[in-house]
Amino acid sequence: MKRIRHPSECIAPEWVQKIRDTAGESEQLKQLHAAQLEIIYGQKWFQLFVPKIHHGQELSLPDALWLEEALAWADGSVGWTVTLCAGAGWFIGFLDPEMISSVFNDYALCIAGSGKAAGIAKTIANGYEITGYWDHASGAAHATAFTANCVIEEHGVPLKNPDGSPVVQAFLFLRDEVTVHENWNSMGMIATGSHSFEVRNVRVNKNRAFRIDGASATLPHPIYQYPFRSFAETTLAVNSSGMAVRFLDLCEILFSQKENAAAPVLLENARKQLNQARQLFYETAERSWEECITNRTIPPLLLDPVTHASIRLARLAREVVDALYPCCGLQAADPRKEINRVWRNLHTASQHQLLNSCDPIPVPFPVNRM
Repeated sequence: MKRIRHPSECIAPEWVQKIRDTAGESEQLKQLHAAQLEIIYGQKWFQLFVPKIHHGQELSLPDALWLEEALAWADGSVGWTVTLCAGAGWFIGFLDPEMISSVFNDYALCIAGSGKAAGIAKTIANGYEITGYWDHASGAAHATAFTANCVIEEHGVPLKNPDGSPVVQAFLFLRDEVTVHENWNSMGMIATGSHSFEVRNVRVNKNRAFRIDGASATLPHPIYQYPFRSFAETTLAVNSSGMAVRFLDLCEILFSQKENAAAPVLLENARKQLNQARQLFYETAERSWEECITNRTIPPLLLDPVTHASIRLARLAREVVDALYPCCGLQAADPRKEINRVWRNLHTASQHQLLNSCDPIPVPFPVNRM
């Protein structure tokens, strides 16, 4: 099997150290620590997919996936928040140019949001009047703008697509137009600050609405031609694998202190399985990205494997961690310990509906059960 990179090879060790040194305090704060944000702002990690001309990183999808996995390996809350907020920053490719210039010049730029169509946008002269309430906006505590989906109403009647489904559009809101409700309460991903937010009777111009599809892209970069669902699946999946790799690393330390001959064997088997899934995932994602660059479109023949590889990676990450957890002793049950925080973060992240399907997923390689 071709060697697959360890996440430590994709991120500077001094950043990892500072992120981990403040991870416990960030949980107490229930949001990212100032020292963590200092690194994120300095490295423009919330702007991974923003063009350089607009002060972003302008990364390719594969390069971003390696980095996001490494950030999740450093700390799950940091990795998840960067992934979700950088993903919302990806919407720059579909925004009106006037909105780009007014929103994306902020050094502390961070866009949070929700994909749920939980708002109503009523058409008015030259724009919309919007009311809505959205849950689970990671990074809400320090977001400078928000995005959200809304059902469009005209004269009190929801507009319909030709197939009868409601017309839904995405909208961009400024921070002072939004009320954040600090109600994020979970066993893990505590520092993501994934609070709810709402708007009430907010009136916005038409240029606040945007559509997320390649045909509606306002910027020419190939990343905005990559299908949103596959974009979301891949970026979320690497968070699970990054946390799983860290859990296995911590297991190695624990097992070296125990007299249990079976545990190292289980660990080696888990690493083999996880790295097989990681390798297949990255190869699949890179093939789809190459197709996107070359042809500006990706056929289902390449997109379906992206979905399968993403769900398989996320699912296997959880499975190998759960198989090793009973061997870890009470340290793994102590919420003050990093290994417990990794376990809690992984299991909280795994509840995201995009990768939490209960349907059987085709397995393209043999998997040896522990």
